[in-house]
Amino acid sequence: MTAAPGSVPALPRYQDVVAAAARIEGVAHRTPVLRSRLLDELTGAEVHFKCENFQRMGAFKFRGAYHAISRLDADRRAAGVVAYSSGNHAQAVALAARLLGVEATIVMPEDAPESKLAATCGYGGKVVLYDRYAGDPSPIAAELAERHGLAFVPPFDHPDIVAGAGTAALELFEETGPLDALFVPLGGGGLLAGTGLVAREVAPECALFGVEPEAGDDGRQSLARGEIVRIGPPHTLADGAQTLALGELNFPLIRDAVTDILAVPDDALAPRMRDMATYLKLVVEPTGVLGLAALHAQAERWRGKRVGVLVSGGNVDLETYAGLLAWTRTP
Repeated sequence: MTAAPGSVPALPRYQDVVAAAARIEGVAHRTPVLRSRLLDELTGAEVHFKCENFQRMGAFKFRGAYHAISRLDADRRAAGVVAYSSGNHAQAVALAARLLGVEATIVMPEDAPESKLAATCGYGGKVVLYDRYAGDPSPIAAELAERHGLAFVPPFDHPDIVAGAGTAALELFEETGPLDALFVPLGGGGLLAGTGLVAREVAPECALFGVEPEAGDDGRQSLARGEIVRIGPPHTLADGAQTLALGELNFPLIRDAVTDILAVPDDALAPRMRDMATYLKLVVEPTGVLGLAALHAQAERWRGKRVGVLVSGGNVDLETYAGLLAWTRTP
């Protein structure tokens, strides 16, 4: 990967997702698609959950990170890589780099979940901390890349990342066939852009929704305005969606593929985390239940339909997780 922060390479295509699937096969997990009769009854739909919380390092991000780093030539691998992330991309790059024998430096916010910081270090990543409310991590990563000759691995705005992320949707449709609707968590847009490439090719009648927290609804604003809208650092439980703007590469892909971008309030997330724990016995992080929260809010619209929900990850501090589930407990 040779793109520096701020550059915009050529748009990826569906064929790039297929090629990425072949490249990561046998390394990335083919995660399960789970069903719950009781969740079907609660939503009124036939719901298929693509469980990327079972992916290596606990989130879909491993797909794009491994795909991107594996495509570096020998000289670029030898120099090492740099990335920035609130947590899941950090872990993904650290683990992928370790598997490929590459040194990784990760710029992470000081308030990133402790479990994500610890895991990134545990995978061998060298962490550089910054204050997310005082500045943008991109210039920090760019300066490190230039000073040390590192290859930059973006969290979402690169064709290799988008193609790798899209393999989750490719697997989902291979297992379920066409769906009436698919709900996908939205941060910087790599997962939604990759999912859009797949959905337009294999299930063009499927309604595709990106879902973000209300506090960070830059995607919804961007779609409405027809151009990328940049916001300040959002305060939200969904730390994986605390991005400031959609990627320049991702925006046109998303604009052309989605039916709509939805936003859900933070107080809708913990109840859905509890639903996933109760009915599917799954630990899912707040960002990972954005799709289910949106489906829950639109339940009447999709009654009797076949619906997909992409569960993006399960990396959450256990203390935070226990507190959120306890908060949803009825007296």
